[in-house]
Amino acid sequence: MIRQILVTLCAGFLAAFTALPAKAEVNIAKVTSPGGITAWLVEAHDIPFTALEIRFRGGTSLDAPGKRGAVNLMAGLLEEGAGTRDAQAFAAARDGLAAEFGFGADPDSVSVSARFLTKNRDQAVALLHQALTAPRFDDQAIARVKAQVMSSLRAEAKDPEAIASATLFAQAFGAHPYGSKGDGTVDSVPALTREDLVAAWHASMARDRLFVAAVGDITPEALGRMLDTLFAGLPARGAPMPPRATDQLTGGVTIIPFDTPQSAIQFGAPGLDRHDPDFFAAYVLNEIFGGRRFTARLMQEVRVKRGLTYGVGTYLMPMDHGALILGALASDNAKAAEAVAVIRAGWDRLAQDGVTQAELDAAKTYLTGAYPLRFDGNARIAQILAGMQLDEMPISYIATRNAKIEALTLADLDRVAKRLYRPDALRFVVVGRPRGLQATDSARAGN
Repeated sequence: MIRQILVTLCAGFLAAFTALPAKAEVNIAKVTSPGGITAWLVEAHDIPFTALEIRFRGGTSLDAPGKRGAVNLMAGLLEEGAGTRDAQAFAAARDGLAAEFGFGADPDSVSVSARFLTKNRDQAVALLHQALTAPRFDDQAIARVKAQVMSSLRAEAKDPEAIASATLFAQAFGAHPYGSKGDGTVDSVPALTREDLVAAWHASMARDRLFVAAVGDITPEALGRMLDTLFAGLPARGAPMPPRATDQLTGGVTIIPFDTPQSAIQFGAPGLDRHDPDFFAAYVLNEIFGGRRFTARLMQEVRVKRGLTYGVGTYLMPMDHGALILGALASDNAKAAEAVAVIRAGWDRLAQDGVTQAELDAAKTYLTGAYPLRFDGNARIAQILAGMQLDEMPISYIATRNAKIEALTLADLDRVAKRLYRPDALRFVVVGRPRGLQATDSARAGN
């Protein structure tokens, strides 16, 4: 599993309702409630519903020592009963309102998503308020959700991609929370108690780490009142944030023997913070080297020219307390060594020679042209606005983002390529039986 910062949400059926023009013009208003809670709002009164996105900074990184998986399990239980309603009664009340709620956790945040009709807004908000402020954590619900988590953990223990990802993150971040799975382990999850979940709830869901975005049929005045109602009763402050992760990733190859016809290969190197002045240059470099287009260098060199894999790609992963450049592919055991060699050679070439003007121009055209397509519905826009706040971006970011990309020069990209794509920083983790590939460290057996 490659750890993604974004939480997948069921919003597809809403996307067609509010497509935006090609320039992605989004009129965002900053709303402050009478009680002092702020939110970003995009009004869209053509369809009588609202999409609401809530983020609490901290996420699974706030697990207490020895309680790995508590925040993740807690988030999974927020819809399993609240107030006087058990899990079935809560689901019935939600469905009776034609509302949708979603809860999740990642390394940096606990996420809450809501969709509700205007005519049912007050009732839906009251129900969601119960989930946020009065979750039941019933024994039966805890046992059921624990079983689901354990099933996933056992499956990942047999999944070469998940093993490779877990190993790479452990090597990159060590004892920091980023260095272990936020879902917990087969040992830690069964030991979690109701008291642990209550503690995780208080630690991670507080007003001092709250970010809210709303898109749809709601006015600033109505949103302000709703915010005070929805978050009444939340604690003012949560647990302290973890420290900055120490950069521990070094170059080399780790091989974990695993009986599978294809080797799962993940690779990575230290990345850049989202607010680093070089981030946009790094973002465009990544698109040229291992991005989504079929013309990206890795797709051409690894798949098109040599047929070593079906797909390969890289992405930047800037997190609150650390950052990586990550990539992944799967290759036949007989071809895995060649795939690693080709990727390493491409990495070195990028650092030494940079990119061409033609590559830069093509990447700019793609990245600026594709950006408006992200804003394809109320739910998606709300997700983006919540993420912007979590990343501490200005409210003007949507309007200025493409200009930042257009302003990049070939000299900018060449300089940042030398900074990031250092040959001695690239680590490969290979899970399988790769022929002709040698491990360069003592972690051959893996952990």
